[in-house]
Amino acid sequence: MKKGVIYLLFCIAILDVRAQTGWTWTELNPMPEPVSNNAVTAAMKDGIMHVYSFMGIDSTKIWSGIHFKAFRYNSQTEAWDTIPPVPDNLSRIGASASTVKNKIYIIGGYNVASNSTEISSNRIFIYNPDSNSYSEGTNIPVPIDDHVHCVWRDSLIYIITGWSNTTNVPNVQIYNPALDSWSVGTATPNNNNYKAFGASGDILGDTIYYFGGAASVSFPEPFPAQNYLRKGVIDPSDPTQIIWSDTILDSSLKGYRMASTTHGNKVFWIGGSDVTYNFDGIAYNSSGGVNPLARIVTYDSESMTLVENTGSPFAVMDLRGIASIAPNKYIIAGGMDSGQVVSNKTFLLEYILATGIDELNDQSFQTETDPDISREKFNIYPNPVNEYLTVNYSSQLKNVRYVIYDMTGREIAIGKISSSKNSIALNNLTKGMYMLCIEDGKRFYYRKFAK
Repeated sequence: MKKGVIYLLFCIAILDVRAQTGWTWTELNPMPEPVSNNAVTAAMKDGIMHVYSFMGIDSTKIWSGIHFKAFRYNSQTEAWDTIPPVPDNLSRIGASASTVKNKIYIIGGYNVASNSTEISSNRIFIYNPDSNSYSEGTNIPVPIDDHVHCVWRDSLIYIITGWSNTTNVPNVQIYNPALDSWSVGTATPNNNNYKAFGASGDILGDTIYYFGGAASVSFPEPFPAQNYLRKGVIDPSDPTQIIWSDTILDSSLKGYRMASTTHGNKVFWIGGSDVTYNFDGIAYNSSGGVNPLARIVTYDSESMTLVENTGSPFAVMDLRGIASIAPNKYIIAGGMDSGQVVSNKTFLLEYILATGIDELNDQSFQTETDPDISREKFNIYPNPVNEYLTVNYSSQLKNVRYVIYDMTGREIAIGKISSSKNSIALNNLTKGMYMLCIEDGKRFYYRKFAK
């Protein structure tokens, strides 16, 4: 009994600390060497989540410091190692790395020559974590760098706007890994509200959200940071069709080269800066060196609010991705610290909705004082599941929505539950372990299930 009381007090203490921002930061073992503007993602190897970093720029911050190097972090042993470099003929920064069905797709980016000429890449390399090897995919129709990249339903990779050799473009290029083919998506409107390099975003359900970036204008200053939040609604029956809209929810909020991810009904933008800069960290507007922001910007898709949470314990910018290693755990690696110092730091970010004790815990995904209470509020069957998963939950829970994650933390399905008994069709899920989360706007409830 005393042990239970101590454990409960410990949980309450942790939740009280987290309630200030909803996030905790933990510094992990450093990367093998400093690297910035590196493409980061996560994938499974030997049943363990790993974080991967591809290409980037070293601590010299000059053209010759742009490289092909790749690194891998084991989330269990907490150790980094070096893996084979990306087999390109030109080293790159401003690329992206996206994981689909546990293969990593390294797309675009740009090379800087000794005479400062910049060339956008049209190449895609596919990294297989199991064989630790690369293959090449079909070239991107429009060479691109510093683009928005996000994955829809673990099946399609959306490459949105970005810089192509001489200017920002409105193109939406959609890659199908299963077919190794590209499709043309509905372009963004061809104006500076949408076109950007250094913007970032993600997908909630069937909606793309991307924020910030640099506009391709020279007056009143070159490449100003943008404050637009753009939304693209994907037609599930034809994923190339997208309805675009934009808004400014807070004119004071701008962002550039931030990491972006999602959880529940929220999209997050982590770190970055509010002044745009070149690959050396020096501002385009000639104001000198740029420093990162210690903040996380949150968009709530239900309340449609964009909020800046300042006071993060660490500040980092020049991020080209974030690795989701669990439904609420994310890793960022590299980037630039204050003073434009290229970083080798690795951070674990954990998101907790700290409004009560019905929170997830590393072992049981709940911290209830009495587990039976939580089981009464939320239960699922059958488990393992074949075609339909039935969800029972307490009538005390109102306005309930569900999210299904795979064990890498990627969002697989999203929806609302309209009654205390509901069946979710899972015909399209492949065999494996998943996490079901239901949320009532105050708490998260989690259950693991197998298919």
